[in-house]
Amino acid sequence: MSARSTPGAGTGRRERHDTAITLSEEAGVRYLHFGSPWVQGAMRIAHPYALEIDYVRDMMAWLLFLAPPARILQLGLGAAALTKYCWRRFPGSTVTAVERSAAVIASARRDFALPADDARLRVVHADAGEFVARPSERGRYGVVQVDLYDRQARGPVIDSLAFYRRCRGALAASGVLAVNLFGEHESYRRSTDRVAEVFDGRLLALPPVPAGNVVLLAFKGPPLRVDWQALRRRAGELDRTGLPARAWFDALRGQQGRFAQFMI
Repeated sequence: MSARSTPGAGTGRRERHDTAITLSEEAGVRYLHFGSPWVQGAMRIAHPYALEIDYVRDMMAWLLFLAPPARILQLGLGAAALTKYCWRRFPGSTVTAVERSAAVIASARRDFALPADDARLRVVHADAGEFVARPSERGRYGVVQVDLYDRQARGPVIDSLAFYRRCRGALAASGVLAVNLFGEHESYRRSTDRVAEVFDGRLLALPPVPAGNVVLLAFKGPPLRVDWQALRRRAGELDRTGLPARAWFDALRGQQGRFAQFMI
């Protein structure tokens, strides 16, 4: 399922229930909850393909380093924000989203404008850990985006070394894993250590957003040569699309010692 973010809409909240799904709306934004106050996804109703939540925008920081690949894998559907964004923005990419809850998939279709499957979009009703363990998925994806939280939002629901190894295995020869973690939770250090072990320390962390979410980027493939001027230009291009890429650039420039360790 999706991720922890700020608590849900306040005054003027409207709720509907579909099994464990709760919806609320405020100021033109529809929020997804899993039967708790925690927001598991959001959509601005007037702009259904925009990324409304700050950590969700951070999940796209791999664009600083990698052009949209042929295949993108999303583990955890939530309100389908990342799935819709990638499908709409990257016409040369196919997008596969894996979600274990049929209710979440139904809500994404009905309430959050997730389009029907087509030649470039596939929504799979399955457990994410089981899916990435399938031999058929090995080496298929240029990007794997992981956002797996339950209704309590107390840390990732799948967080083992074996899981991260399988995510790495699902990546193509050169690829990036983006993982949403909650920096203020006790699971954060454990999760980061496991990702670092699987990816030989080749990871970068974006600064936490106000709600505490931290996005990790982990890299597979040959060492990257970082040209900071080229990266700055790329950040400027992405910034004009509405992504906070200049902030990503500034944060990662501050970690350039880590780049020296594993990239340059």
